[in-house]
Amino acid sequence: MANRKRNIQMKFYVTEEEKRLIDEKMAQLPTRRYGAYLRKMAIDGYIIQLDTTDIKRMNAALSAIGRNVNQIAKRVNAGGGAYKADMREIQERLDEIWQLQRRILSSQR
Repeated sequence: MANRKRNIQMKFYVTEEEKRLIDEKMAQLPTRRYGAYLRKMAIDGYIIQLDTTDIKRMNAALSAIGRNVNQIAKRVNAGGGAYKADMREIQERLDEIWQLQRRILSSQR
């Protein structure tokens, strides 16, 4: 062990599904040794990090609209009417969502 080039052992556990996926990807390469494949992927594999800030903002806007609609529905069901200010608020939120969606889609090109 002292004369080995790679003298540090690393271990980790996977589920059956994860092992199946690793085997499928490994089958696409000429290697049959897990150590060689996993070492290559750990060192040279890609890490993809997505910026989901706009999507989170869009989800927050959708939640706000949902709350407004629930409040309006509760008031209408209790015998009250819907207010123009409520409708204006919903329209503004919808416009914000459309803008966020356009920005998200244009950044994907």
